[in-house]
Amino acid sequence: MKIAVIQLAYGDEETLEARTQRVADLVRAQAGHDLVVLPELWSAGGFDFRAWPERAQPADGSVVTALAGAAREIGAVLHAGSLIEKPVDEPGPEGRGMWNTSVLIGADGRAVARYRKVHRFGFGTGEPKLLEAGEDIVVVDLPAPATGLRAGLSTCYDARFPELYRAQLDRGAELFLVPAAWPAARVEAWRLLLRARAIENQCFVVACNTAGTHAGIEMGGHSAVIDPWGQVLAEAGTGEEVLSVQIDPAVVAEAREKFPVLADRRL
Repeated sequence: MKIAVIQLAYGDEETLEARTQRVADLVRAQAGHDLVVLPELWSAGGFDFRAWPERAQPADGSVVTALAGAAREIGAVLHAGSLIEKPVDEPGPEGRGMWNTSVLIGADGRAVARYRKVHRFGFGTGEPKLLEAGEDIVVVDLPAPATGLRAGLSTCYDARFPELYRAQLDRGAELFLVPAAWPAARVEAWRLLLRARAIENQCFVVACNTAGTHAGIEMGGHSAVIDPWGQVLAEAGTGEEVLSVQIDPAVVAEAREKFPVLADRRL
């Protein structure tokens, strides 16, 4: 499986329309890859809380539609990162009616899965104040041409909660897709947590972070692809960059057979 991880950089001056077009073009440039991955909240701005309500849209709105077209053109599965989702008629249990939502798109341009971020970052501000919390654990068989692995979906701050990944493991996950808008101030935690999630669950981790500075926050970059042994197969720097990585899905079964630690779980 050939994977492209697009570590996108952006600032505050770029319009939503211009950024969407630029990102769709970046996706098109990854022709020949089976799976393409984008970062969290690239369309709304990861820390640009004030702009979220005006940039919110349904999960089948203009952003996802543009990316679905790009995925269809190159015949690749696309993890579209996440957006601020605001459905037309779904107020949510807390009456906020907005979610941090990831969308996985098949090579035919159709949505395969949707994940609403379970753990909201902000300690009472930002996400907890503005957004609903997701409630569902999402694990899906990756469609062609990215076949061979069952993927668990999570987002950024979720990486600090190992029980989510154990739950995904119990649903058959062999690969974790983790888009993020993780700041530079805590980037070493990001790098360590990704390897921990890979090692403890014997899964691949494909993690796509954000670069650049927006809303006054410097982003951490260091997107990475990590194998089930915890080996970092590729890691980005701090600027805009595309990682192109070939992985062998068979490594998951091999790692679990050679070192059957999961069979010794008691909790």
